Amino acid sequence: MLSLFPQILYLAPLGITLLRIAAGLTFLSLAYFHVMRSRELSTIRFPVVGSGAWIVWLAIIFETLIGVALVLGIYAQLAALLGAVAAIKLLIWRKRYPQFFTLTRHTSALLLVICLCLVVSGAGAYAFDLPL
Repeated sequence: MLSLFPQILYLAPLGITLLRIAAGLTFLSLAYFHVMRSRELSTIRFPVVGSGAWIVWLAIIFETLIGVALVLGIYAQLAALLGAVAAIKLLIWRKRYPQFFTLTRHTSALLLVICLCLVVSGAGAYAFDLPL
């Protein structure tokens, strides 16, 4: 298929970079939200694991690591894969625990698609990933 603007096809890695940074900032904003409401969120009781502040702090650490890795482009494909797992978790548990999982289902679905695209396409420009 012919491209409408073939002169700007060299910017494709930059588009992937923008997707990577957007997904990373989304995970960082989730971590920030959990930090700000950690006391309130630690009272939520989850099946199997129960309740406690450790659940909230584990989520904060997980989301922060994914966000930082995606924004900086360090192990971006691994971070995107873990981000896809987190987005699936957000999709599944949003209805039952809306106070903990704050993203809407549509936003979580878009985050899942972005993360899966990053797994397939790579980190884009300005990343520290090295192809093996």
